[in-house]
Amino acid sequence: MNAPLKTEDLVKLMNDQHAVVLKHNETVEGKLAEQDARTKEIEQLLAKSPRGGGGGVAKSWGAQFTASEQYRSLIGPMGRRGRVRLELAVTSDPLSAGALVPVDHRPEIVMLPQQKLRIRSLLAPGTTISNMVEYARQTLRDNNADVVSGEGTLKPESNLEFTIENAPVRTIAHFIVTSKQILDDAAQLQSTIDTEMRYGVALAEETQFLLGDGIGDNLLGIIPQSTAFSAPFQVEIPQRLDTLLQAIAQVEMGLIEATGIAINPLDWRRMQAIKDVNGDYIGGGPFGPNIGLAWQIPVVPSHSVPVTKFLVGGFAQGAQVFDRQQTTVEISTEDDQNFRKNLVTIRAEERVALAVKRPDAFVYGTFSTST
Repeated sequence: MNAPLKTEDLVKLMNDQHAVVLKHNETVEGKLAEQDARTKEIEQLLAKSPRGGGGGVAKSWGAQFTASEQYRSLIGPMGRRGRVRLELAVTSDPLSAGALVPVDHRPEIVMLPQQKLRIRSLLAPGTTISNMVEYARQTLRDNNADVVSGEGTLKPESNLEFTIENAPVRTIAHFIVTSKQILDDAAQLQSTIDTEMRYGVALAEETQFLLGDGIGDNLLGIIPQSTAFSAPFQVEIPQRLDTLLQAIAQVEMGLIEATGIAINPLDWRRMQAIKDVNGDYIGGGPFGPNIGLAWQIPVVPSHSVPVTKFLVGGFAQGAQVFDRQQTTVEISTEDDQNFRKNLVTIRAEERVALAVKRPDAFVYGTFSTST
């Protein structure tokens, strides 16, 4: 049998065990304090993040685990062993499972709507290799041709007069600056920009063809040179369709055939909505044939024509376009600081002249009625 412990031995043994427990507690408390410091550091970083503030940021799984009561009990003073079960919230936050969800990227690019450009197609086409188009325009036809009695009889004399006109070639252009990397990485974007740049030139061109005032570098357009509307006959209770008929007659009085009617799309839709006294649509209604014609002449709706205005004319007979340089799109890295900033300049431009050879082929006016 073992000899009974003496009192002093028992006290010493208890003191030794107490010392071991204190040392273990100090170690555990040190680890716990260290872990608390790390947890606070994580929480501070989360609070400072762009998505942080106000406790609205989801903690990472690790931060949630180390801050839980289950984990603290596991590393408590007694150093217990075992397993801890903790249910963590899985959300779409980037610190949770959000980074694992792929972005549903669609390759198409949603562009702003583009105006349909139709005026050029009405005009006579042409080209030039000069910066100025010069042409002769007849200003007088004094025709005295007549029947004569025979030989020896003095024939009547006629007279023709001409004037020399000039149509200068003008440049229509614009540019944008964009990132070289985005063009390298997105071929579709480069193609889209190319199309958009060409459209911008074409839109400015149509505006110049119609409204250019000829001042400075502007083209001299059709409307500033056209004949003012003056009704050659009157109608009872006139409507807009009557006004167009009168303008057609005015063009024809100049011995020119009207080939087009350019009006704002809003005015065209208002005319299509005209009904008779019985409430029936004029001209066959929405499903009738030849909906794009008025008085058997093509109607060309264009936003470049101001609202309540109209232009009737023999377009191909009256005006001609001369292309010196068709629209080109160029890209350069040598513009300004592009090379240092990895930028590129994209420029689109054309050189074109417009000759309104017969100003009397066009009649321009304002609708005086709302229907």
